Amino acid sequence: MAKYQNVLVAIDPQQDDQPALRRAVYLNQRLGGRITAFLPIYDFSYEMTTLLSPDERTTMRKGVVSQRTEWIREQAQAYLNAGVSIDIKVVWHNRPFEAIIQEVLHGGYDLVLKMAHQQDKLQAVVFTPTDWHLLRKCPCPVWMVKDQPWPEGGRAVVAVNLASEEPHHDPLNTKLVKETIELAEMVNNTEVHLVGAYPVTPINIAIELPDFDPSVYNDAIRGQHLLAMKALRQKFSIDEKYTHVDKGLPEEVIPGLAEHLDAGVVVLGTIGRTGLSAAFLGNTAEQVIDHLRCDLLAIKPDGFVSPIALDNDEDD
Repeated sequence: MAKYQNVLVAIDPQQDDQPALRRAVYLNQRLGGRITAFLPIYDFSYEMTTLLSPDERTTMRKGVVSQRTEWIREQAQAYLNAGVSIDIKVVWHNRPFEAIIQEVLHGGYDLVLKMAHQQDKLQAVVFTPTDWHLLRKCPCPVWMVKDQPWPEGGRAVVAVNLASEEPHHDPLNTKLVKETIELAEMVNNTEVHLVGAYPVTPINIAIELPDFDPSVYNDAIRGQHLLAMKALRQKFSIDEKYTHVDKGLPEEVIPGLAEHLDAGVVVLGTIGRTGLSAAFLGNTAEQVIDHLRCDLLAIKPDGFVSPIALDNDEDD
């Protein structure tokens, strides 16, 4: 199954180094397919210039688009010289995330890569408003690339939800594990780990119910999560040593394990809803993402519909 054959790289206009393009080429050399380097640009000053006629404004915009296209070509020259297939597309659009999602819908892309900034090695990755919009609303998987090299022997950590109250988690867990294993086999046989977190006993319950035994409760909750993890790993013939069920909040457990394993990427499902609520990732996912220090691959459930509609009147 050839995954990620049509990849869109969101180019960072602020810097000459492009980690997302580098990661896309790394994947391309192992998976094949084609890459499109995409940059939405907008300069408000051109729109405000009343001294220019509409035709002159159009000419200026085309000039800027042409300059930035050439700039991206220079960034990608070494890859192009090496025979990597990279298309370059620059569009004039004042909302980058909308332009990227429009391009995904229009071009049928199956992965978006975008650079995530990091202040230093000790801090979590910093996500911009554009990043969050993409993570919430982009219909295809979004890979946020940290601006540091892939760790030697970096592992893939799949964050799974083992709580059984909501039935949509089961097919999403299955999708996450299946797609990660398929990708890992094609990319250096990367080691895949599964991680789930289970909650600690609420203190107020222990106080309000004198006969309540927190340790019995904890053991029962842990047991439920271990059984759910066992069923999931057995479905994919994953060895128990690659699965982790830890007590605590997901936003602490998942980034902590990723750091301990020196993970290259954390794969996470974002809860997809249709209609107005399609803009939400889900509270847990957002908190986990905010604490990560490595790459992130966010995958939507089957049936996710982006709240951004395809606009057929594309601007030049």
